[in-house]
Amino acid sequence: MGKIICVGLGPGDPELMSLRAARHLSVARHIAYFCKRGARGQARTIVDGMIPTGAVEYPMDYPVTTEIPLGDPRYNALLQTFYDDWTERLAAITKTDDVVVLCEGDPFFYGSFMHLHARLQARVEIEIVPGITGMSGCWTQTGMPITWGDDVLTVLMATLPEEELRRRIADTDALVVMKIGRNLDKLKRALEAEGKLEQTWLIERGTMAGQKIGPLSEATDVPYFSIAVIHGQGRRP
Repeated sequence: MGKIICVGLGPGDPELMSLRAARHLSVARHIAYFCKRGARGQARTIVDGMIPTGAVEYPMDYPVTTEIPLGDPRYNALLQTFYDDWTERLAAITKTDDVVVLCEGDPFFYGSFMHLHARLQARVEIEIVPGITGMSGCWTQTGMPITWGDDVLTVLMATLPEEELRRRIADTDALVVMKIGRNLDKLKRALEAEGKLEQTWLIERGTMAGQKIGPLSEATDVPYFSIAVIHGQGRRP
């Protein structure tokens, strides 16, 4: 039997991919990747020109992204069916061959593959190749350390309720905020209420073509691949 090999591709620049990920990719015969319906997807874009001739590709098109609110019962129902379906399809391929699954960043850090992993791990052999996270790729592009000494780093999703954002923003030294999108105004209000808006950087498409870095306070629209950061100012010699 074959196995599932999920390779973390890093933050976006193909040169930040690990040697192990590149080696698995170079001999892959079956390659699956997540993408929005009708789009190529960032993971597939990262490996453009690196896929072996003759490899079979499997675009795993999300049935829904932002069309339905997260709290709508239909959202989870559609995604559960999606992950169940791809669990069966990938498991079927491993009866005769390996499958390489592409994942931006690190597969075990808010990656979509985690939902397949939970369904597949009792059925097939799985290998995970870790990758540089998108957030570390982004904060490196600011040219400043994200933490010093005893700084506490918090990673937040901007989808959290505003009061929860405020509480956690107030109770940390360094901060990373993901999944901003349509939550930009809410995030700005929470940061401003805690006196931290002017300290916050926005990194769009970090390490990728079209990268932009600037104050979050000046942003009026935020693309999907964007992360906000506040640098810690902790103990140093």
